[in-house]
Amino acid sequence: MQASSEADRQHLVSLLGRIADGDRLAFQDLYARTSAKLYGVALRILAEEALARDVLQEAYVKIWQKASDFQSAQGSPITWMATIVRNRALDEVRKAKPISMSSMGDDGADLDFAAETEHPLDGRERSEELRRLMQCLGGLDEERRQIVLLAYYRGMSREDLSRRFGRPVPTIKTWLHRSLAQLKGCLQS
Repeated sequence: MQASSEADRQHLVSLLGRIADGDRLAFQDLYARTSAKLYGVALRILAEEALARDVLQEAYVKIWQKASDFQSAQGSPITWMATIVRNRALDEVRKAKPISMSSMGDDGADLDFAAETEHPLDGRERSEELRRLMQCLGGLDEERRQIVLLAYYRGMSREDLSRRFGRPVPTIKTWLHRSLAQLKGCLQS
């Protein structure tokens, strides 16, 4: 199972690389392989089929435009694309009903982000990977662990993190870069 998942991941990485070079056939293949899952992400957030389809279309335009920004060392392709869809869907939710930070709590922890759908047997592999990630995150000091989680799990910008932690943006950027390098080293060991 793991070899198949890794082969699928590598194929998606390859497709994104080709898309970054303007390859329309690679984009069609990527869409065929990922659209059902990403539609599910949008639908769970929006609960309206037509709006979810519109958001999905806009997200794929952004994926086409931003394919060169994807870095496989920082995460899986499907997670990167799901984040684009999720953020676009949340923008729609915010347009429909403005949300203030005070209504979400201090850090937005009250938001319940939709999980990606997966095959039931993938849960075991994902649990093992999550356990390893949590163990590696435990190796970071508390402040840097919070910054990494807020940036990559909650989607906070470097500017937001700078304000929240009272540190200059370049410091936040350096900490994120070093923390990700430390996590990568830990996960590869």
